[in-house]
Amino acid sequence: MASSEIDQKFLGKLARLVENENPLLSSVLFKILGLSINLSSQLITARKQRRQDGSSGHPPLDLHLHIIWLSREGLLLLDQYVLPSVTLKKNVELKILAYKLLASFYHIIVLYHNTPPVTTIGTNTPEGSVTNGLDKGKGVAKGNGTYGHGASKSISEGGPVGPPPGFGPQSPTAFLMKPGDYLPLAQQCFKEAIALAEQHLWGSHSLRLSVKTEYAAFLYECVHDAEASRKLAKETVSEVYEATEGIDNDMFNDACELVTVLGKMMKRGLGSNNTLRSKGHGTSNSGSQGTPRIEQTEAQAPAPVTAPPGMI
Repeated sequence: MASSEIDQKFLGKLARLVENENPLLSSVLFKILGLSINLSSQLITARKQRRQDGSSGHPPLDLHLHIIWLSREGLLLLDQYVLPSVTLKKNVELKILAYKLLASFYHIIVLYHNTPPVTTIGTNTPEGSVTNGLDKGKGVAKGNGTYGHGASKSISEGGPVGPPPGFGPQSPTAFLMKPGDYLPLAQQCFKEAIALAEQHLWGSHSLRLSVKTEYAAFLYECVHDAEASRKLAKETVSEVYEATEGIDNDMFNDACELVTVLGKMMKRGLGSNNTLRSKGHGTSNSGSQGTPRIEQTEAQAPAPVTAPPGMI
């Protein structure tokens, strides 16, 4: 997600790179970096809370609100400052990273704020009541955002004025972001980021791997298409081994870690004999199995990753 350590590395590196040419853009990138580090801590806390309370456990309201607020601020910074300032001619990696972070923040919004909910992660809200503040026939507001995703308008408008958060029938996060179905918007952002990454970055580039790794997680957790998630993970690993471009040691280590995560994703939803665990596991329930993470050492590690051609 937006809290990925690899994304944070690129944020810091690119913020320093543009510091002399564009101090404002550099300062905004450093702000997004700090926000990402803070958000990472909140997401880890929420994940630990779910483990303690069971797969259907909900994060405390203050933690839930903090996650939504940080994600919203990240979307605003990207929409208002970063995306309008970056072009592919000046900095390819920064352009791709901006789209990847946009998709990442929407991924979090879908997990914790979507209407209708796509997982059991978010706070409980009475069924059918979260859309009361929306006009009939309308979903997420499509504003005049610079790149068509309308983040600024849909976020700045907020939800309708009502009782204090948590005291009304509406979602307690409605005052932070307008309730609605953000799933199609998130999927569109991922596809745009992947298209740019495939066009401009080689197969073993860690930023390209970061985009595809999170999209595989998004397909499993939010779209509930386990087969597509496993297929994407497998194709991405193949692209790494087919790459012939040379990379430095730091990027090589990042690529190895992401390939390890992708190896775990290739097996999610499958039994010990690489068959679906049950008849209904063609689509996954994200509440029962989380996304593999680099730091999870308790899971069985896959076979050691050998260096693909050109990666030494």
